[in-house]
Amino acid sequence: MNNLEYIKERYNQLPSVNDLNGLGVIRQKAFEALNKMGIPTTRHEEWKYTRIGSFFNKEYQYQANQSAVSANELSAVRLPGYEQANEMVYINGRYSPELSVIRSKGLTIQPLEEAAKNEYKDIVSKHLGHSSNYLKDGIMALSTAFVQDGVFVHVKKGQIIEHPIYIYNITDARQANVLAQPRTLVYVGENAQVKFVETFSTLGTQESFTNRVIEIVVEKDAITEYYKIQTDASHASQVATTHIQQIGKSYTHTVTVSLNAGLVRNNLNIVLDEQYCEAHLYGIYLQQGQSHIDNHTVVDHAKPHCESNELYKGMLDDQSTGVFNGKIFVRQDAQKTNAYQSNKNILLNEGASVNTKPQLEIFADDVKCSHGCTIGRLDEESLFYLRSRGISENTARSLLLHGFAVDILEQIKLAPIREYVDKLISERLEFDLA
Repeated sequence: MNNLEYIKERYNQLPSVNDLNGLGVIRQKAFEALNKMGIPTTRHEEWKYTRIGSFFNKEYQYQANQSAVSANELSAVRLPGYEQANEMVYINGRYSPELSVIRSKGLTIQPLEEAAKNEYKDIVSKHLGHSSNYLKDGIMALSTAFVQDGVFVHVKKGQIIEHPIYIYNITDARQANVLAQPRTLVYVGENAQVKFVETFSTLGTQESFTNRVIEIVVEKDAITEYYKIQTDASHASQVATTHIQQIGKSYTHTVTVSLNAGLVRNNLNIVLDEQYCEAHLYGIYLQQGQSHIDNHTVVDHAKPHCESNELYKGMLDDQSTGVFNGKIFVRQDAQKTNAYQSNKNILLNEGASVNTKPQLEIFADDVKCSHGCTIGRLDEESLFYLRSRGISENTARSLLLHGFAVDILEQIKLAPIREYVDKLISERLEFDLA
């Protein structure tokens, strides 16, 4: 694929609207939106600091070659504790049942095309693409227009899924540049509990671009944890969208860890669409080289008596760049809202930069809300104190930076994943400061 016109031609080669029933209608509307909006440029306010147009002037392989990825290659990217986890594997954006392992009986996992026709069709038609209400751009429309080999996940009512769900997004870029668009719709039933951990890996040295969308619907009295870990190669870039809609009184907990990749844009939307919902959002990003990280979050308090708490922290080195844009909406009917947001950044090099923009839009009058951001250097007094105790400068800097990240690490409730991320961060800090 060398331009957007070729992408549009590809659309005509997909199964017809009639073949996919309700899913086809959703795709067709998204394709019309794509034609209207195109790929966002820096003139689009939400993409002011992030340029992705150049990715659509390259040739990409679109069809997935799932058989090219072996079980041994999958083992190399598996997360700790996988022996006791459900594993969902996507190869070049398409779900691979052959490589996936589902251990929990309380889960229903099936193709989106199938779910759009059977007893889940009302859920699919209502909630697939709900994220486009908050992300009005061509990248979101592109994902929905090309929904193919996506997955529907149903966590059954009252089920406590003891085995976490590990989601591996693997891109095989050994033979050609690859565009991957994995898509997942999750419905968490009433009084259910589930944990997700999602990772991204690229095989080979060719370029890859992943346009990932996962939409999660959470019912009454359900608890959902979601962890995203980004440690991909410098020639791999992605737009990763996580959209959570809490349609019943429920609890959600998300942590985003961004340590590697070329260009990364994370969209995290949480809609508190029923009274007494609670949402917690945490993020940590460590960037180096020429990498670029852009975290966009939206917390929409649509109903009263809800609470949200958000904390993102960043460390940027070399010539890396960062963006944080966090929005909190408090709707007119959302009285008794508690909403907190904070973004803190440390610049480790004169060439590093970050643009941060926390935002509040409040239309109710009985609320408690706060937001803020900081950008600075490493605390010289603390550094001097440690060095005066005989600790080398590199070790002292590493200790201070690790301490800066600790309160985010503590929010990873899965012990094997917390230890894994802690090790990744420690290795990165020691390498950077060596």
